[in-house]
Amino acid sequence: MLVRAPATSANLGPGFDSLGLALSLYDDVEVEVTGGGLSIEVDGEGAEVAGRGERHLIVEVMHRTFGLLDELAGSGLGRPPGLRLRCRNRIPHSRGLGSSSAATIAAIVAARALHPGGKLFDDDAALRLATEIEGHPDNVAPCLAGGLTVAWTAPGGPRLVRLESQVTQVVAFVPEQRLATERARGLLPETVPHEDAAANAGRAALLIAALTGGLDREILLDATDDRLHQDYRAPAMPASAALVRTLRAAGVPAVISGAGPTVLAFTTASQVDSMASGVGNGWLKHPLDVATRGARVMTGRAESRP
Repeated sequence: MLVRAPATSANLGPGFDSLGLALSLYDDVEVEVTGGGLSIEVDGEGAEVAGRGERHLIVEVMHRTFGLLDELAGSGLGRPPGLRLRCRNRIPHSRGLGSSSAATIAAIVAARALHPGGKLFDDDAALRLATEIEGHPDNVAPCLAGGLTVAWTAPGGPRLVRLESQVTQVVAFVPEQRLATERARGLLPETVPHEDAAANAGRAALLIAALTGGLDREILLDATDDRLHQDYRAPAMPASAALVRTLRAAGVPAVISGAGPTVLAFTTASQVDSMASGVGNGWLKHPLDVATRGARVMTGRAESRP
């Protein structure tokens, strides 16, 4: 069985911990139930963690999902006797493109596809479990649902709304530098000025209108303005912060993707090429589409490219 999960970009500027976008860069996970033991093969990003065995994130999440499915189904099937995993990872790790969310969601989708009671574990349950694991729903929501999502936590748990984005193409500028999400979150202050909070609330609302209503790029530039997190995190990723300033000065709506240090620009590859001298070197440029579908079970086997 093959599960494909998309990369994601969270925050999108002012939508801190709430907005997310699924992107057409995918991790593939092949899962096979065996008679015993555990085999993990990882190609591409994260190959160095293949030897973690039972502590590998996909294995941990699959086992946890199997346990929850047993409870729902009232069965004692538990985890399979053995698993063989073959991971083809294309999503850069620790770059703000949702690699851990893709692994988490892929594991949940795989486990419920393999378990006889999988239909009892709907997307609401998947979102709840993935949020518990990740700590917040902004990346797992678009990875699960595809497209543009708004995620929040209600008294009954995390929820999401999926929206149709009229913006269908972006460019991700991925640096060699990695940045742990925990470090990036640790740079945020405990309180922010009321004026900044009010500004971000307005910009987040405007951003939804701009992305779903096909508003012009000038409005999208205003809509992606942020005061809550990007400036505070800039010391940990000065090159990314400088690139955001450069792109925005040229009229390109650009933001830090998730916790960074990837920069996401709401533009096309041809527009970026036309201003290549302003972008500089040291960036791997990924022209990407907005992925309209979230993680899902595919047919066939993983290939070198999606």
